[in-house]
Amino acid sequence: MTTARERPTEDEPPRRRDPVRTREALLSGAIRAVIQHGAGVSLEVIAREAGVSKGGLLHHYGSKNELYVAVAEQQLAEFRAAVEAAVDPGDRAPGRLVRAYVRVSLHQLEAARVRDEATLMAALATIPEVVTRARADGESWRAAFAEDGLDPVRTSVITRAADGAAAAALFEGQHDQGEIDRLRDVLLELSREAGPLMG
Repeated sequence: MTTARERPTEDEPPRRRDPVRTREALLSGAIRAVIQHGAGVSLEVIAREAGVSKGGLLHHYGSKNELYVAVAEQQLAEFRAAVEAAVDPGDRAPGRLVRAYVRVSLHQLEAARVRDEATLMAALATIPEVVTRARADGESWRAAFAEDGLDPVRTSVITRAADGAAAAALFEGQHDQGEIDRLRDVLLELSREAGPLMG
């Protein structure tokens, strides 16, 4: 039953809660809070960063770990979507997915946010449920790469090099643009051959 206090006046439209926007705000707030304070940041700080009450946070995510899993899943899904969008539709040669993976991974190194993203994922990696999701995501990538037509060791060397460059940003900060370009060129060139790296 609506009380007089809850009933909107003629000049005041009814408040409409948007669960999708609230969840987006919570995910963004959690990302900012974890980057600034680490994975041990309190729910109160996360809620304040998101502009939501702690009760509102817990309504959408029952625990901090549940929220962190949602953040990790969002990050993994956004990266996968970016790689899929970067596949060149005119590229029919083996390794087209690997080349998209390299382009997206190294493009992210050019962005100022790379250290923040590396910091975020390093913090989330302390959460067992996040590690489980990340391992499942890794298995999914391995299955996709197995269909990409390159020798598996060649694929591993190329993608691990791209991953390692991104991880290095956690300690080294922004990479030199010339270094990024050279690494991209080398990895893309390695993907042009499908067979083993060593005969």
